[in-house]
Amino acid sequence: MEGFAVRKYFGTDGVRGRVGEAPITPDLVMRLGYAAGRALVAQESVRAPVKAGERPAVLIGKDTRVSGYMLEAALEAGFAAAGVDVCLVGPLPTPAVAYLTRALRLQAGVVISASHNPYFDNGIKFFSAHGSKLPDAVELEIEAGLEAPMGCVPSGQLGRARRIADAAGRYIEFCKSAFPNDLDLRGLKIVVDCAHGAAYHIAPHVLHELGAEVTTVGAEPDGLNINDQVGATAPAALRRAVLAQGADLGIALDGDGDRVLMVDASGSLYDGDQLLYAIVKNRLQQGPVAGVVGTLMSNLALEHAFATLAVPFARAAVGDRYVTEMLHERGWLYGGENSGHILCLDKHSTGDGIISALQVLSALRASGGDLRTLLGDFALYPQKLINVPMAKGFPWKDHPQISAVRRDVEAALDGEGRVLLRASGTEPLLRVMVEGRDARRVESAAEALASAVRLAVHGDVTDS
Repeated sequence: MEGFAVRKYFGTDGVRGRVGEAPITPDLVMRLGYAAGRALVAQESVRAPVKAGERPAVLIGKDTRVSGYMLEAALEAGFAAAGVDVCLVGPLPTPAVAYLTRALRLQAGVVISASHNPYFDNGIKFFSAHGSKLPDAVELEIEAGLEAPMGCVPSGQLGRARRIADAAGRYIEFCKSAFPNDLDLRGLKIVVDCAHGAAYHIAPHVLHELGAEVTTVGAEPDGLNINDQVGATAPAALRRAVLAQGADLGIALDGDGDRVLMVDASGSLYDGDQLLYAIVKNRLQQGPVAGVVGTLMSNLALEHAFATLAVPFARAAVGDRYVTEMLHERGWLYGGENSGHILCLDKHSTGDGIISALQVLSALRASGGDLRTLLGDFALYPQKLINVPMAKGFPWKDHPQISAVRRDVEAALDGEGRVLLRASGTEPLLRVMVEGRDARRVESAAEALASAVRLAVHGDVTDS
């Protein structure tokens, strides 16, 4: 995490930006493919063994953005120049690429996606041969390679490309295998919102083949409409569809299919913290749970609820990769973010929106109830998040005025809430978050702290 201060290209989830602007340009992405090819094949800890006389191979998948075609070609050229074969699967969810990389014993997986961002953004993220995000050290090695001149192996050693025709079918079967064999979804009417993204031809089939009556929202991608007023970042569309159709449940995925939110028959929305709690509560019916990892943004109520269940809870930095790292460090299986990234390492090596939804559905089928009943007394505490524009590098952590007001705010919360100040990893913002049991106290505390930050940063208290 400390390494982010010296990174030029990689953020918390790969390399991302606006298409046509560095680093998401054809020439830089081609060099990224070359640098990644050189670095990945040299890292035995993240790649699969390569037989003598064979070239290493990587899998490339993408979401439905129109720019995916261009970036796919650029990556393919870079990998080929590094002597790495490429297996193309077309539009597939991010977790599908992680699974297929493992299943096909390839050296690495690459996803062309900007996840929940609009279509004019795109990005490149990598998976190791084990289906997990790359370690920081490998990403830094790739960055170093980007600064060096691009080369090319001799013609006889150039990588080749082939398309894997049955990739979607393989992944559908993998998702279905994460649902208990003795249960099905017959009798359930489910609306699934695919965000016009990579899961548009996957999620409906998974749910239908498990027996549900399925209606879709956001399943008509045109290259420009990904995440546009649909999906996990805009759940109002799903809520309307669930209520209009009298459905039992709604499932909202994001553009690359690695996060999930859900809506019940009454139109109530459930975020990642609530779904993670539902999954873990159900797992406790089957045996002890060693612990759960959330993030700095996980609701305080989640921490308190797990304490009531005698389940240890730890917070990682924001980003599913850090949740994954902490789970591995502690030998735990379950974790997630309130945004809907949920990890069930007993089912998959990475966060998967479809598989996470299936874990909630299996809990519902096993209990015979609905989401509200499954959650019981668990309810999120009021939370207020205010984004304050801030120049990169501003010393907010040591600013006396901000520190003084923070101490006052924490004293006013009197142990019934918490404060979090966090610089955004992608935007010039300081995120001011306050949460606690009392909504009024939370609101006033957040406004007071945000005003102090604005005054310190800008010399005024203009609302952001």
